[in-house]
Amino acid sequence: MNPVAENPLRTRTDFERAVEQLVDPLLDHASPGGARVRPTATGAWFPDVDADLEGFARPLWGIVPLSVHSTFDRWPRIRRGLVNGTDPAHDEYWGDAGDGSQKHVEMAAIGLGLVLTPERMWDPLSESEREQLVRWLNGINDAELHDCNWLFFRVMVNTGLRSVGATHDWEFAQSSLDRLESFYRGDGWYADGPEGSAIDYYVPWAMHYYGLAYASVCADEDPDRARRFRERAAEFATDYVDWFDGDGRALPYGRSLTYRFAQAAFWGALAYADVHPLPWGVIRGLWARNIRWWLNQPIFTDGGLLSVGYRYPTLKMSEPYNSPNSPYWALKAFLPLALEPTHPFWRADEEPLPDRLTTTTQPEAGKVICRDDGHLFALSLPRDSPYGPEKYAKFAYSATFGFSVAGRNAGPGRAGHDSSLALSVDGDRYTVPESVAATEVDGTTLKSLWTPWDDVTVETWVAPALPWHVRVHRLETSRPIHVEEGGFPLDRTGDDDATRFTHETEGATARATYPNGTSAIADLRADRRPTIVSEEPNANLMHPRTVVPTLRKRYDAGDHWLAAAVRAAPDGSADAVSTPELVATGDRDRVTIETAAGDRLLECRAGEIGSAAEGRSE
Repeated sequence: MNPVAENPLRTRTDFERAVEQLVDPLLDHASPGGARVRPTATGAWFPDVDADLEGFARPLWGIVPLSVHSTFDRWPRIRRGLVNGTDPAHDEYWGDAGDGSQKHVEMAAIGLGLVLTPERMWDPLSESEREQLVRWLNGINDAELHDCNWLFFRVMVNTGLRSVGATHDWEFAQSSLDRLESFYRGDGWYADGPEGSAIDYYVPWAMHYYGLAYASVCADEDPDRARRFRERAAEFATDYVDWFDGDGRALPYGRSLTYRFAQAAFWGALAYADVHPLPWGVIRGLWARNIRWWLNQPIFTDGGLLSVGYRYPTLKMSEPYNSPNSPYWALKAFLPLALEPTHPFWRADEEPLPDRLTTTTQPEAGKVICRDDGHLFALSLPRDSPYGPEKYAKFAYSATFGFSVAGRNAGPGRAGHDSSLALSVDGDRYTVPESVAATEVDGTTLKSLWTPWDDVTVETWVAPALPWHVRVHRLETSRPIHVEEGGFPLDRTGDDDATRFTHETEGATARATYPNGTSAIADLRADRRPTIVSEEPNANLMHPRTVVPTLRKRYDAGDHWLAAAVRAAPDGSADAVSTPELVATGDRDRVTIETAAGDRLLECRAGEIGSAAEGRSE
């Protein structure tokens, strides 16, 4: 059941109503004391009480901004939960927050509430109730936090406590801010932690979001830092706009994608901080289209709850820290509701996505963003991550076709290694890059070096050749190796009628066409066998059932060059995916990709990545 199905999501009033429509089904699952919310039985790797606290706190990201200028009739129940959850003598006490506790994450929303709506969260409390709330929140100053965006939770809590004149540790908050600023990488980009940490959606929806909130609240007492946060966000905005298509979809990449329309939170935080490097109508359009797109997708349970998943409910793509309440972090997108209705953000008419280049290199993110006739996708450098190589190490990430996580039950030969090169010794168990030795951004070419085993090395070059992109690999192996390489995954809806889809595997090209588009991969050296692989159900982020055009071969020990061209086209442009007019030539030491007219697109030399990238890997 979609609780916002009848909401057009156009006016401020519409978005105010959307907050209530989204949170009401969740809050209906609150405990008698109001402190804990448990809508379903699934859990996360932290204790159930922390997951229940998520259900209490995460709706505040929407309720608090809403309540700055509007009313919300459940505040008495929320206050009751706040009092009971921080009372050690109550059955629903949330417990003390030790080192690395999930409770620290949820404290940040309460800190925001103290800043923006003290008349709701602070003023009505008795002196003893205030004391227990302050004691519980100050636990964040006695604990170790993960060395990443989590440090902002300490900042948010101390900012909230300071705003109501309660006991806090401002010096500790400032040292945490100093550490957070050390994660800055330049040109508007942060990493989510020290050197080598992930660069993903935690940049816009955490690092910049909290920085902009701080800049808005603390500009008078910390003007230099506030200025830096604003300037960096303005720089980042001119890159982040390229992660969105004209319909509001954004590139799926990295972890925590179940937070969905938190993708729009950065645009809302820009407005809240009164930063507009783009016209107000453009910022509002980016924000509103993303929220509308998401709330028109099948992301809800039968009871109207936000589900764990991406474009539909699926636990296969989740992280161990995703509880049933985790998706409500998406409500961070509603921060603009804290602005006056007369603010330029609300007075502006939505404007369409500005004209964008067909290819844009973002070296800090390790991406080349590509636009091909309505298809937005990013070529990507592989990154190390503890959350699965599929989220960080594929060659391409598509706003239309998504990507797939590892299947567990598909059986041999049915893994569907979309946008990946997978290697196997036995032809059954395949590996994809989980750790890379070197990476480099060279113009619009992305280079990486991967050593899956001590006696096997893969050098890879990926570059746009729109409407296609090309991949070249140099495989050095001292033993026989099975190789699979997949194109973009494709929604197989319509396969109940054999006249509505085709699989073509003749020659050197694998091509699948279904009602929702076409996906193809072509071997430019005519060396591998083309096939169409059906992926395990519910492994793809965008569609429950997908196929992947794939190239396969068993290579003997030795040195081998592999080259492929890849393309996918959404519904309405499938006929455009024909055989690529590209040619791969070369010898033992190099391979060159040229157009049929003889224009050189890419030249790859054996051994260049390890030596060229040494000392300057991404």
